[in-house]
Amino acid sequence: MKLQMHKKVIISGGGTGGHIFPAISVANALRRIDPGIEILFVGAEGRMEMEKVPAAGYKIAGLPIRGFIRSLSPENIVVLYKLIKSLFMARMIIREFNPDVVVGVGGYASGPVLMQAGRVGIPTLLQEQNSYAGVTNKLLAKKASVICVAYDGMEKYFPASKIIKTGNPVRQNFDDIDFLKNEALDFFGLKKDIPVILVLGGSLGAGTINRSLSENIQKIASSECQWLWQTGKNYFEKINALVSGSTYPNIAVHDFINRMDYAFAAADIIISRAGAGTISELCLVGKPVILVPSPNVAEDHQTKNTLALTYRNAAIMIRDNEAVNLLADVAIRLISDHEERKSLSANIKMMADRDAAIRIANEVLKLAEA
Repeated sequence: MKLQMHKKVIISGGGTGGHIFPAISVANALRRIDPGIEILFVGAEGRMEMEKVPAAGYKIAGLPIRGFIRSLSPENIVVLYKLIKSLFMARMIIREFNPDVVVGVGGYASGPVLMQAGRVGIPTLLQEQNSYAGVTNKLLAKKASVICVAYDGMEKYFPASKIIKTGNPVRQNFDDIDFLKNEALDFFGLKKDIPVILVLGGSLGAGTINRSLSENIQKIASSECQWLWQTGKNYFEKINALVSGSTYPNIAVHDFINRMDYAFAAADIIISRAGAGTISELCLVGKPVILVPSPNVAEDHQTKNTLALTYRNAAIMIRDNEAVNLLADVAIRLISDHEERKSLSANIKMMADRDAAIRIANEVLKLAEA
């Protein structure tokens, strides 16, 4: 029997902003419900969670785990060694922290931590953001107590008795951010009388989106709008070299934007990939969006995510293989079509889910009390 007054929760996973920021949102919701709750994150060494989680005010432990290389490669011997080491370290972390519940949000670290928690009888909760489930989550689901999902039809992946439809948590409340617009424009050094196109290449970078703008740099430079362009860290140096020291005063390039509330407030339209977490945020923001779903994901789930919006006239989709030729033109056309922007904005707002993080936090605490 545990004697601590406040509950202890481990949240494991990460790798990309799409996993990390929703996890932080759940942690924030847990703190709102129980300010004394003890939360420990477990991530993968060298991944962005090791920076972003402490910046949000939470402790994190790192595992050396990394992904297997799909081709036959001798490097997989090292990967296997790191997996075994991560399993051992995860067991030690669980033993020392003694959590009431372990939450998995996806990413490399989720596997070892949830596996070890299940072996010693600690309740586990899986948070599946997408409309499909990967191999790891299917395996983890066998011992999971609760599986929180955002889409209908997940019974084809998980036991129906464990599924709870909670929606996807987002970083923070992005409702009614228009009052921040002038402050946001000042923050980014943008002009107040020229429309802004926000380009989100993801936390690491979306190659097609970045290439689509880079190869049309003269076209976007001559457009009557400003471009706030998050390239992702993998593409920043090349694109910054292309833009800096040139006659492109209407293009502002960033590797990563920490103040996404400002970025969304400044934007008149948004260009983005179509990860489930990103779409959940965009629905709250309620700005017109152009989505370029990545084809390099399991079961083409980003296209499925996008079609759910385009079916309701809540977004414009440009396929990845058409983006270089179409993306810049479509964005420039949309910025001047006030009626279409108004319609897209109204329709995407109707799809917003504002309480997912609280719902998931409540499910975590129910398991902690069990």
